[in-house]
Amino acid sequence: MHLLLIEDDLDLGRALSQALKAEGFSIEWLRRIADAPRSFDGDACGCVLLDVSLPDGSGLQLLSRWRRSGVTVPIVVITARSALEDRLAGLDGGADDYVVKPFATPELVARIHAVRRRYAHQASDVWSFGELEIEPRSHVARLGGVALDLSPREFQLVLELAREPGAVIPKGTLSQRLDPLGEPVDFGAIEVHVSNLRRKIGAERIKTVRGVGYMLAS
Repeated sequence: MHLLLIEDDLDLGRALSQALKAEGFSIEWLRRIADAPRSFDGDACGCVLLDVSLPDGSGLQLLSRWRRSGVTVPIVVITARSALEDRLAGLDGGADDYVVKPFATPELVARIHAVRRRYAHQASDVWSFGELEIEPRSHVARLGGVALDLSPREFQLVLELAREPGAVIPKGTLSQRLDPLGEPVDFGAIEVHVSNLRRKIGAERIKTVRGVGYMLAS
C-alpha cells in the first residue's frame, strides 16, 4: 500500500518513513501544505498521514479542502494536540482516525489497516469474496481455504481490485496504483498479470469492461 505522509518534523518524518517501509508500505513524504496534491488522480494513494501543525498552515484546513473537493482517500491525523476539542475538530473535519503523538508504530500500522478495511467495506483483516479470501497484512490469498501461489505483482493486483469490489477500476488507475513511486505500469503488462491471475483464482472472478478496465466480481 502507498502512503502519503505530511509531517514537518525531520526526525519524526525520517523515523516514520523507515519504520513504515519496513512494514511493507511505500511512502511519499512531504513537509508543507503547498507541496500536497490538490486531489488524488487515480486514487494511487491508499492512506494519508496528516500532521496538524505545519509550517505554512493548518493540516485541518487542508483536510477540509480535500473533503470539500470530493477526495475520499482515508486520512489519519497524527498530532501532539490531545485536547477533546482538537480531536473532535479533526474527526468532524473529515479525518478517518486521530492519533496523538507520541505513538507506537505498531498501533499506527493497525489503525491504517483499520481505516482501509472500512474503506473496502470489510469487517476483519481477512477480506472475503465468496471462496476467495485475501489477507492484506500478511500478503496471503486463499481460494477455498487453499493458499494461492501468487507473485507479488499478482497479489498487489487482486488487492487493488478488492479495494472496490463490484466497481470497474480503469487500466490507467491500476497502472498508477501498481507502482505509485515509479513509472505507470504498461497496459500490456497489466493484461498479462490479469491473465495469470485469472488462471489461479478463476476467470469468472475478474470481469473485463472493454475499453475501460477490470472488476472483481463481488
